[in-house]
Amino acid sequence: MPAPWAAGAVRMRALAADLPNGLLAGFRAGRELAFPNGGATARVYAVGMGGSAIAADLARTVVDAESRIALSVVRGPELPRCLDERSRVVLVSYSGDTWEALRAYDAAGRADAVRVAITSGGQLAERAEADDVPVLRVPPGMPPRAAVGHLLGAVLGLLDAGFPESNEERVDRVAERTRAQIGRYAAPRGPARLLADRIGDRFPFFVAESAFAPLARRWATQVEENAKRMAAFDEAPELFHNALVGWDALRRPAASRYAVVQLHWSGDEPMVRSNLGRLDRLLAARGVRSAIVRLASEDRLEALLDGVALGDQLSLALAERAGVDPVPVAAIDRLRAASRSVLSRGAPGGARPSGRRRKP
Repeated sequence: MPAPWAAGAVRMRALAADLPNGLLAGFRAGRELAFPNGGATARVYAVGMGGSAIAADLARTVVDAESRIALSVVRGPELPRCLDERSRVVLVSYSGDTWEALRAYDAAGRADAVRVAITSGGQLAERAEADDVPVLRVPPGMPPRAAVGHLLGAVLGLLDAGFPESNEERVDRVAERTRAQIGRYAAPRGPARLLADRIGDRFPFFVAESAFAPLARRWATQVEENAKRMAAFDEAPELFHNALVGWDALRRPAASRYAVVQLHWSGDEPMVRSNLGRLDRLLAARGVRSAIVRLASEDRLEALLDGVALGDQLSLALAERAGVDPVPVAAIDRLRAASRSVLSRGAPGGARPSGRRRKP
């Protein structure tokens, strides 16, 4: 008889395997609504929470390094006071009912900023369509964290004109290569399972150079939601100015409770890479379990998507190792229900009106 969590594991592995297809579909849909010049002459703010926000954060890894666009990710309902009609606001809410995104939608409208909604439906889609705000719809019916390919592709597509040349062929190539890797990562004795065994029951910290910090965050949040256990992330070189002291002060047996996984990319700053090596030696001396994951591709987008694919499989391997269903997130569901109850009583967050009609 299958274990109680087995059906959830099968479903999440199928969704994880669809990552490249989601990237392609999202990118193509995003290009159809693309901002003129990719928004390069304006401030672009992507607003979202949780599995929706991480897609914008991952996109920023590529956008900041390769385009003329200034992309900021806002995790909350409050938008900067500098928002005006030259600003572009991308509301990324998979469910379309996240109160933070709805409040930001209204604030952007009052500032007369140009808005685009990326969602599977909900109140965000309803409001946007009523206001003649463009809506990029992604497939419904999946956990928001599993829609990362669609959402990441959509953001990149919206901003594609801001790059020196279109990413269309590149996205096709990256999707194909990642598709070939996922089967290897998901194998019973593949890299994800081996890394899960190395982490074991220890508290995992995921570390990356600052440009890839969103990927380290993704790994941590996937472990938290899929494997139902605490995780953390940090970035270099910042950690060498604070967290390094904490790691250095660890004494056995406390050190044996942690595992540190470093995500390395070939484009990392050489000094950062050198200092990460020193960190690895310090951790070994203190008795902290550690591992280094190398993102092999020199293409930033390919390395990023490859890292997402491996991190997703790691979180599912940890979930299976612990015998937990990766799908449900009961604590989040309870909090959402409580938030809806508060908002229904007239608390801030569901206010209207949203502002004048604006097209991208």
